[in-house]
Amino acid sequence: MHNRLNEIIEVKKQEVQILKREGIRLETTDIPPARDFKSALSISGGVNLIAVIKFASPSAGNIAEYADPVSIGRVYEKAGAAAISLLTDKKFFGGDLKDLPRVKNALNMPILRKDFIIDEIQLLESSRQGADAALLIVRILSKEELRHFIAVCRELNLASLVEVHNKEDLESAVECGAEIIGINNRDLDTFEIDLSTTLGLAPLVPDECVRVSESGIKDGSDIMKLKKAGIHAVLVGSSLMSSHDPQGKVEELLNAGRI
Repeated sequence: MHNRLNEIIEVKKQEVQILKREGIRLETTDIPPARDFKSALSISGGVNLIAVIKFASPSAGNIAEYADPVSIGRVYEKAGAAAISLLTDKKFFGGDLKDLPRVKNALNMPILRKDFIIDEIQLLESSRQGADAALLIVRILSKEELRHFIAVCRELNLASLVEVHNKEDLESAVECGAEIIGINNRDLDTFEIDLSTTLGLAPLVPDECVRVSESGIKDGSDIMKLKKAGIHAVLVGSSLMSSHDPQGKVEELLNAGRI
């Protein structure tokens, strides 16, 4: 794995230790019930969009000036996004878990907590803060952990977006019972992005799984390629957050998926 990813994992281990010691802190318990993330990604007639709220990343640096995540989410919702992906890592992505219940209360879409999950207590935290889904990255988990975390998600009524990058990852995800497979076009060894990763892996994903493409999706032409490959949904972050017209960008991507 890339050195920066190793650094992130070490920070997550420290955060988990603090979480176990201090317990889960809730800003509010007035949170709407869980929403169906899987169904939101499965709507036919186009390519569904998981619109990301993030302000920085280790690979891109600063992406956008901080703005209220609720305001950003409302723009995405108005434009027709199917779900929101909220980055909750503070140190590397400029996110904040405290924004999760605020965004959940303000919008009517499912919310994915996008972070680096390495312990089941983070899943319990995600559920209590209002997440409808959690990201599970095959590359940073053992097969036993992945299987267990998928089971924990089901118990908590959380969907799990299981992220893979190669055939071995995909085989592990399917074996462990993943229902929503996210194909990350970014290589976590080099941080390089290649959309052909999705084009090669998508045909290998079982028909009963929801196929999601992640990273490096910039415009309508990318969406059309991914649709032909059988992708049901895309997770798009940097090209939305860096756009001067995010609503227009969402509409551009969605319209391309309907062609």
